[in-house]
Amino acid sequence: MTPKMVAGFRRSLSFPNHPNSSSKPKKTFHVRSTSLPCRSHPLISQLRDDLNALMAAFSSSPENRTSAWLCDSLARLKTIHESLDDLLQLPQTRESLHGHAGLVENLLEDFLRFVDVYGIFQTMILRLKEEHQAAQVAVRRKDAAAKLASYSKAIKNLGKEMEKKLIPSLQSTAGKYLVLPKQVVAVPDGDAEVVGVMKDAVKVTVLVSTALFNGLSVSFTKSSSRRWMVGPAKKANMEEGIEEFKEMAALWGVRRKGEEEDVKMVAKKMHEMEDCIGGIESGGEKVFRSLMNAKVSLLNVFTQ
Repeated sequence: MTPKMVAGFRRSLSFPNHPNSSSKPKKTFHVRSTSLPCRSHPLISQLRDDLNALMAAFSSSPENRTSAWLCDSLARLKTIHESLDDLLQLPQTRESLHGHAGLVENLLEDFLRFVDVYGIFQTMILRLKEEHQAAQVAVRRKDAAAKLASYSKAIKNLGKEMEKKLIPSLQSTAGKYLVLPKQVVAVPDGDAEVVGVMKDAVKVTVLVSTALFNGLSVSFTKSSSRRWMVGPAKKANMEEGIEEFKEMAALWGVRRKGEEEDVKMVAKKMHEMEDCIGGIESGGEKVFRSLMNAKVSLLNVFTQ
């Protein structure tokens, strides 16, 4: 019996899927083409450019990483996976991958792991938001001491959970891609080039996800032990936390009521932090959805 195709809600097949960086309307190019995907195919060229740009952003990342920088990396990663999904939906791409069944199976396993990890992460971020909102209410009521102590304990536990549940999953995938090239090298053969951009998409997913999970974990736990780094992460100093979250340590010193200036400072800092958490939550959710779509496309290739 012929295996059934996996159905799902799809986006329209268009590119580039870049984050909106200007008010000028962008021209849309449809990628349903009768030509065999090869090195001259515009979608593969765009994917390679986006992969190189994201790798370059990490190699020249700021010494003090901020949530804005992290959100930008997540947006770039989402664009890459959306373009990869578009590529995987082309019949010619699926045909070219039929000769690489083992590779497709391995990539599918990687994407299943990514989807699982980002699903867990979304649950963790929701818990963080709830704890943060409860602490904000306590600060407004000038009842911050006990609640901030509880909040401090909660996010430290969350950081430890990230280290225990999320990072090892990435580590198992990273073992297959320990050496990350500075640039994606073009491969003359059309099929090999499709395979190349798919592998590199996995590599940058590990890179960005490591920065996200490890950065938050370090910021929450304030611990420099038991960290691991992947590929160029040694140069990028993956042990660095996220600036805004590290600054939250100043709040733990607030332990009594009646200091109006301290209360105002804490309230302002927590409001800024709420925006940072919201940005990371949104960026993570968009990456999660793009991973889901790419996973479905890979599954369709594998079951055909």
